[in-house]
Amino acid sequence: MTSSRLACTLVPAVLVLIWLGVAGATGPLAGKLSTVTTDDASAFLPSSAESTRVAEQLPAFTDTGYFPAIVVAEKQDGGPMTAADTAFVSDAVTPLAGTPGFAPQFSPAIGAADGAAVQLFVPVSTDGKPKEQIGKLRDALANPPPGVAVAVTGPAAQAADLSNAFAGIDGVLLLVAGAVVLAILIVVYRSPILPLVVLLSAVFALALASGVVYWLASAGTLELNGQSQGILFILVFGAATDYALLLVARYREALSAEPDARAALRTAWRATLPPICASAATVILGVLCLLLSDLNSNRSLGPIAAIGIAASLLVSITFLPAALALIGRTAFWPRRPGPATGSTHRIWQRVAAFVARSPRKIWAATLLVLVIGAAFAPAFRAGGVSTDDFFLGETESVTGAQMHGRHFDAGSGTPTWVITDDAAAVRTAERVRAVDGVAAAEILAAASGPVTHDGRQAIQVTLSDDPNSLAAQDTVVRIRNAVSSVPGADAEVGGATAVDLDTRTTAERDRNVIIPIVLAVVLAVLVVLLRSLLAPLILLATTVLSFGTALGVAALMFNGPFGFPGADPVVPLFAFVFLVALGIDYNIFLMTRAREEAQAHGTRDGMIRALTGTGGVISAAGLVLAATFSALAVIPLLFLAQVAFLVAFGVLVDTLIVRSLLVPALTLDIGPRIWWPGAIAADTSQDARTAD
Repeated sequence: MTSSRLACTLVPAVLVLIWLGVAGATGPLAGKLSTVTTDDASAFLPSSAESTRVAEQLPAFTDTGYFPAIVVAEKQDGGPMTAADTAFVSDAVTPLAGTPGFAPQFSPAIGAADGAAVQLFVPVSTDGKPKEQIGKLRDALANPPPGVAVAVTGPAAQAADLSNAFAGIDGVLLLVAGAVVLAILIVVYRSPILPLVVLLSAVFALALASGVVYWLASAGTLELNGQSQGILFILVFGAATDYALLLVARYREALSAEPDARAALRTAWRATLPPICASAATVILGVLCLLLSDLNSNRSLGPIAAIGIAASLLVSITFLPAALALIGRTAFWPRRPGPATGSTHRIWQRVAAFVARSPRKIWAATLLVLVIGAAFAPAFRAGGVSTDDFFLGETESVTGAQMHGRHFDAGSGTPTWVITDDAAAVRTAERVRAVDGVAAAEILAAASGPVTHDGRQAIQVTLSDDPNSLAAQDTVVRIRNAVSSVPGADAEVGGATAVDLDTRTTAERDRNVIIPIVLAVVLAVLVVLLRSLLAPLILLATTVLSFGTALGVAALMFNGPFGFPGADPVVPLFAFVFLVALGIDYNIFLMTRAREEAQAHGTRDGMIRALTGTGGVISAAGLVLAATFSALAVIPLLFLAQVAFLVAFGVLVDTLIVRSLLVPALTLDIGPRIWWPGAIAADTSQDARTAD
């Protein structure tokens, strides 16, 4: 073996070994990500939020080391609770008082005015693990007397149920995403070997990204929550597979003309490196726009997603080509490509011919279809949802809240707090009591009188509505308006409901600010990449229209068959960022190939060749990305299910309609002017020959 051939084998082998070592070191950290996550909504708010300022002052007035779980029991036939029924509730939970994670004392059982229910407040430590504590509480109440229904609700129970919902991220989500990707790859490649290599590259990328995110979250550099963790997993699987599809497709194409597999791989690597790097850079810059968010949860998702894309890029341009170099043509077994295998683009040759025959009719028809879908986008309801609506399916904290609301003031146990100057405390409390939706408002007092700290007093407010509801948030708005006019009060309103309100309003602000910035960033990247102004503007417009179509169809489905109560304002923001950033990927794959081919054959033939050569890989990549994002729906949370549908459907529209029909047809109809103000040398030569 010559030194050259030895190097050609040794270098890929060393790269594969390096990646095996990296995956071995970082892979186990993927399973530990849940240990460094936080799903406390108050931690996501900026310090400028009113509810955040109240939370900073509250420890001076009340013990904030605990948050309440509410045990509620009711007679299922509507009759009165007996002494034995009430005793069961107290006797079941009292032994937990003072044990790890619980306060030293619990409240006594409090009967409802109708006599048909009792409630009991159980303070759960905020420093502990609510999932474990609520589990113990529910186990203790598992066998109530006949005819009595018992549930555990309140903020602590909701946090536990949220934790339970995210518990499937490490296992079920990865399993579903991996199985879907593997099945699609087997169909695409019709080979048992290559899909495993591609899937392994995605696993290595996920291991590296998880390790980096774990280290940063452990050091407190960024905030990690369950939704960011789920999106990271899906994004890495989708992006790594997409980049692999592009490289393998170009490699297969090169093998048809080149007998030396390593030479073909070098040709494919050099051809795909610019579009893959440009694609990754576009997505990274797009998601980093989330750093401009005022919500810590959104802001942290930016670097988390960027780390995932960077890891996907790194593994796709190092490990994957190294593995392919070692395996050679065997990767495609049993159908090894070569000069005798002929073209693999027959379907896309027919599609390209179809578009080329009547490009104006094609783009007009597809544009009409997309506009019709986008016309329903204003019906998309993104004004926020009740916290109880976060979950899909039945959840005990939600059913318990409904049970509690039938017999007690719904806000009892989850108070809203007003912090005010002590001189104006009485007037402020009176003003709050007069607000519609307030059941009670009392100045916090000890045995010696009102509790005062630095000239401030706290008013504990009980709301009439479920504190997790939008109606309760509206009440908080009215309270804020009422206390703002009390002279000298300098009052601020906080508490769990105020946190939900401030999160919603901050998310609306983020959506309005970040979306235009993402558009500007993506446009700038396309201008630099394509050295044109007209083409990037057209490509960006088609991507935005694709998003509008996805939003319109989602509005019809969410408001109709799915029966969703609405959406959080962050849903369209996340969907937009991912759809535009990822949708531009396919623009880049198509148009960079079109520009490359146009240099030799002119714009018309260049686009036909580009569509023929990339149609299959773009369709496969879109299908993989749509399928992986669809896997998010296995997590039973409304937010993730909605993002999953929007991104998956939008990617399919982008791939099958926009990239396959609309953009090629527009390019063919516009002709060489698509590169304005630049020009393609082959077009200029053809014009000169025509003139002669």
